[in-house]
Parts: sequence; structure tokens; C-alpha cells
Amino acid sequence: MITPILMLGAGRMGGAMVEGWLAAGAFAASDLMIRDPHPGPAALAAQAAGAALNPPEGDLANARTVVLAVKPQMWREAAAEAAPWLGSGAVIVSICAGVRADDIAREFGGRPVGRVMPTTAAAIGQGTASLYADDPAALARAHALFEPLGAVVDLNDEALMHAATAVSGSAPAYLYAFIEALEAAGAQAGLPPDDARRLARSTLTGAAALLARTGEDPAELRRQVTSPGGTTAAALEVLMGEAGLPPLLREAVAAAARRSRELGS
Repeated sequence: MITPILMLGAGRMGGAMVEGWLAAGAFAASDLMIRDPHPGPAALAAQAAGAALNPPEGDLANARTVVLAVKPQMWREAAAEAAPWLGSGAVIVSICAGVRADDIAREFGGRPVGRVMPTTAAAIGQGTASLYADDPAALARAHALFEPLGAVVDLNDEALMHAATAVSGSAPAYLYAFIEALEAAGAQAGLPPDDARRLARSTLTGAAALLARTGEDPAELRRQVTSPGGTTAAALEVLMGEAGLPPLLREAVAAAARRSRELGS
């Protein structure tokens, strides 16, 4: 049995998970217990639908699955507060970037631990989750939690979680930064800011939807819309050049993976 589910933290990512589960009908609100000293809209909405918000400590013994969803810097404090009250059969699923499964298991009394790096699009069932667990029960629990929220990728080595964090967990911010910069560039080129915003957002979300629907290699889709000597080719000479996207993204991913390792130390 996977429920009741205890959420330790329901901020941006934890809240997105709660929203996604309820929207998909994956779990009932009454299956959720949420502990968060500063509950946000998702936690409050779940409470209104029947979730237990900040239940008494004695109730934590009922939890079958514990989702560790606090900021990485706060995970030990959250574990210390909850672990003494949990039942022996509870399974821990952590979304804390960089924090090793062995360290989490130690603070939770040796209970099975699965690690997940999700994305906030889980709120609309379009999330992506990288999973790792060396315990079959923890891996199955992580799958049960995240398959209703989008795509799931299993990793066979915990060390790969750093790269998965950099390529997936942090990547929505890269896209938003790109859109932000494209909107500003459009305005700089003379478009009214509202038009630049609408054109940039609609074009990029449409391109992403086409990529998802066709399953084509992105390099092939890029070739299909690039006429030799045309406007797109001129722009790509900049974007794909020596100082363009490839080296910038290699550097960005390396920086994010490095920070993930630092958070776990």
C-alpha cells in the first residue's frame, strides 16, 4: 500500500506534485498528509479537499510513503522532526537535489530510500522525473508516485543524478531564460514588447509541442526549417558558433551538476 502519503514540504515542487496527483485522480486528497510551516496555495487547496495539513506528530505513524520535498539545506532538520514518529514500514522518496540516498536512509532509521529529480510541469501531468533506488520497493514506490505526473527515466547509478539534475531538473529555468532573452531581443529589434512576448512564447511552445508529437530528432527538425543562406541560417551561425549555445550549455550543465555535488557534501 502506498498511501497515506506524507509530504515533508509542499513548496514549488512539492505543491506541483500535489496539484498533479489531484488533477489526475491518482490519489485522493484524503490520502495526503502535508507538513509545511508556511503552506502555499497547493497545500491549502489540498486541505480544503480533504488533506491533513500539519497533522499531529502521532498521526505520522500512519504514513506508508514519505516524500522529502524540503530545500536541500533543510532536509536533516525535516528528517529529525519526522523520523521518530514514522512506522517501520514507511518508504522514503526524496526530491532533494544532491543529497545521497545512504545519508537519507541513515537519518530515517535505515528505511528504504528512492531519489527523484522531478520538474514542476508535474502540476499539469507533463513533468519529467529521473529516478534512482537500489531498493526495489523504493523504486516501485517512486514509480507509483511519478508515473501519473509525466515521463519517468530510471537511472542505474546514483552518481548520474547530478547530471540528471543539470539536464532535466534545472532545465525549465534554462528555457524560461531563453524565452525571456528572445522577447527582449525582439523588442530591441523594434517589435512592440507585447507583440515580441506573444510571438516568442507561442512560437517556442508550438515548436516544443511539435517535437513531442513527432518524436523527430531535434537536429532534423532544425534542418527542416533552415534554408541555406536564409534568415534562420544567419541566426544559427551565431547560436551554434564557438561562443553560442553548445559551449554555453556545456558550461551551464557542468555548473549545475557541480552545485548538486556540493549540496550533497
